[in-house]
Amino acid sequence: MSEIPETPTPAPDTATRRTPTARPGGRSARVRADVVAATLAEVTEKGYDGLTVEAVAARSGVHKATLYRRWSGVDGLVADALTASADQPWPLPDTGDLGEDLRRITHEVFAVFTDPESGPTPTALITAAQRSDAGAAALRAFFAARHEQAAEVAERAVARGELPTDTDGAEVVRAATAPLYYRLFVTGEPLDALTAERAADAAALAARAGLFATAPAAATRTTAIRTTARTAAPLPTATPTGELPKSNHQPQEGN
Repeated sequence: MSEIPETPTPAPDTATRRTPTARPGGRSARVRADVVAATLAEVTEKGYDGLTVEAVAARSGVHKATLYRRWSGVDGLVADALTASADQPWPLPDTGDLGEDLRRITHEVFAVFTDPESGPTPTALITAAQRSDAGAAALRAFFAARHEQAAEVAERAVARGELPTDTDGAEVVRAATAPLYYRLFVTGEPLDALTAERAADAAALAARAGLFATAPAAATRTTAIRTTARTAAPLPTATPTGELPKSNHQPQEGN
């Protein structure tokens, strides 16, 4: 399982029952997995606007009354699909180098979203999640959990002496992946492997420079940057008529 929401693998029929927090409970793991899988299939094919409880009930084999009682409606189904994805394990890269670890993480994001077979499902799920408060909350929780988990790559780098000891690992991962999600879900610009690599390298460079430090030293560095900017020579500005101010220096006339 990657940082990206995917269709969870259905659990065996003998799985123990559980009542998770902040999600519809009282269902067996198998039934929940079937409902989540049906939700992902429906939202991938029809989008949020075409997603209905009735269609999920028909595809999953679970009565629609049960779905309404346990999941409330389509927004609850979308939110639980994200929560179920967050429950899946995510093996992290461990190459011994922060930059390479981050490149592998961003490449995984790139590969999943641009794959013609696997890409439409996480794209549709994230898009649908942004259409409701419940979905948006689940999406925030999903990424927060994944970033905290992936912070381990930065923690290893700290242990190797590659990063300052007070580095916020979750922020490092967030900075590495944010440019990819910005293209995917904000600007709609094409996403390619070079963009993914550059995002990882930029985050690694900033982390090594201490820009993701959590201690007061980080604030000191920020203040120093602002002070330098204020004391720098100002650029010439135009007058109301659009002309640049003339210099007070008058050239001397020749003899």
